[in-house]
Amino acid sequence: MEYRRLGRAGLKVSTIALGSWLTYGGSIGEETAIRCIRTAYDLGIIFFDTANVYNRGAAEQVVGRALKDYPRDSYVLATKVFFPMGEGPNQRGLSRKHIMEQCHASLRRLGTDYIDLYQCHRYDHEAPLEETLRALDDLVSQGKVLYTGVSEWSAVEIDDALCIAREHNLDRIVSNQPVYNMLERYAEREVFPLCEREGIGQVVFSPLAEGVLTGKYKPGQPPPQGTRAANPQINMFMQNTMNDRTLTAVQNLQKLAQEGGYTLAQMALAWVLRQSIVSSAIIGASRPQQIEENAKASEITLSNDMLERIDEILGDVVSHYR
Repeated sequence: MEYRRLGRAGLKVSTIALGSWLTYGGSIGEETAIRCIRTAYDLGIIFFDTANVYNRGAAEQVVGRALKDYPRDSYVLATKVFFPMGEGPNQRGLSRKHIMEQCHASLRRLGTDYIDLYQCHRYDHEAPLEETLRALDDLVSQGKVLYTGVSEWSAVEIDDALCIAREHNLDRIVSNQPVYNMLERYAEREVFPLCEREGIGQVVFSPLAEGVLTGKYKPGQPPPQGTRAANPQINMFMQNTMNDRTLTAVQNLQKLAQEGGYTLAQMALAWVLRQSIVSSAIIGASRPQQIEENAKASEITLSNDMLERIDEILGDVVSHYR
């Protein structure tokens, strides 16, 4: 397993992280979830990402129980705040009230004294940005949070946060968590250049495009039962990729990966990690075997020729916009 610094921070993370969206505390039984997390740890994956909203706190509870037997200083634990955790007007967003209350709730669910990386799950257009940053700064000062980050913020929003932090001498965000994969590359346009200049590490999610970049979805065929694309609640996130043109290109990618001696998932993860600004790529897993396979991507370096062939195959199915 390879380890990289999280941007310019001193913190190091495994280049493969294990996430818990849609799985732990929900569709996957706790026993299986714990086996997945322990398999990841045994393979050198030390970075575990979750969020308060994942199954309304259940994912955090499972992750906390799975990690309790390991030394706390041997892994990096990340969670997030923003989305609604109740019906009330203050049970969502990035106000001081919601951030403070949800940080304490996450600490209880995770069964830990501190969170390594606390992330703003989305940008809040209603809460003053300075209020959000001051709340995060206070959590760092209190020792409840070690580092702070954001997820799916635009370049302008990240730059505004950095400017306010400089102006008021507040703790500075160290990471951003964008969607990034072979098919969705919007972050390359503005977010990556800004973050590279400012030392903000990228912890990318959906590096396998919700499973499309595993090759399991075939053109002209319905999604296999039990997959994410077969779930109407998830399928809406996959509308840009679940079409015959894209799926045909992905089948050609799979042939290319086989030529190189990789699985398509391994090649897709290695493609994401070719970017030095990417500190880690978050994978999901419902079986320990998936983690064992995907962890090997940390050791793969794709040749320039293979990178060129990937772009030739994908052609105009790539999205550079959101």
